[in-house]
Amino acid sequence: MLTTRYVTGAPNWLDLGTPDIEGATTFYGGLFGWEFQPGPPEAGGYGFFQLAGRTAAGGMQTTPEQGPPSWTVYFQTPDADATAKAAEQAHGAVLMQPMDVMGQGRMAILADKAGVPFGIWQPGRNKGLDVTQEPGSLCWVELYTADLPMAAYFYRAALGLETYGVEFPGGTYTTLLPDGQSEDGMFGGIVPLADDPLEAQAGAYWMPYFEVTDTDETVAKAQELGGSVRLPGTDVPGVGRIAKLADPYGARFAVIKSAPQQT
Repeated sequence: MLTTRYVTGAPNWLDLGTPDIEGATTFYGGLFGWEFQPGPPEAGGYGFFQLAGRTAAGGMQTTPEQGPPSWTVYFQTPDADATAKAAEQAHGAVLMQPMDVMGQGRMAILADKAGVPFGIWQPGRNKGLDVTQEPGSLCWVELYTADLPMAAYFYRAALGLETYGVEFPGGTYTTLLPDGQSEDGMFGGIVPLADDPLEAQAGAYWMPYFEVTDTDETVAKAQELGGSVRLPGTDVPGVGRIAKLADPYGARFAVIKSAPQQT
């Protein structure tokens, strides 16, 4: 599971690129209770979505030249430069070279072998998100890709991630966890596009899941706020009730009311 006790390889940040930060603030504020806190002038418009005073995500207004509206997931690294080199050696790409961010940390934007963008964050003063797993915050990430073995190889080489197969009726779900962690460290999964017709239409990408208190109420609220429903509320035995949504500008994400943990 995701926690704020971040370890190497685990997601520790995510941010939204949107053509309308005010409109996005209205949408996610109504959906998750977030408030947008602008960063300092030198941040170039970047700011923080906060949940009861704790940072749940970052975000900024972007142009079409910077890419379509989307969420970017960042993974923790002790050395952004070394991770960028490892990604290149594993046949990925560096989309944005490692750079210092006002003493807060060091970041880069990379792409895996299939071209899927993701970020890396080397913590400085900013250790990562302040809240995860709670309603209105990040709780899981999922990679959709055409080639699962290739993705598993790449993220092992670049981030040191391990894969672990979880059996379920009808198949196996490939989960991700940091190197050396137990099964409790699982924070996401890899889904072959061939197994998900909906995502096959969207193509390969990383999708964040946010915890909610009621999936169907969240779906209805998203529609009310101008978002769209890609997958209505669906029960996943032993996991919870999920739905896949897009905000009014097309950024895709999922929500889940997680099933109670079995002891």
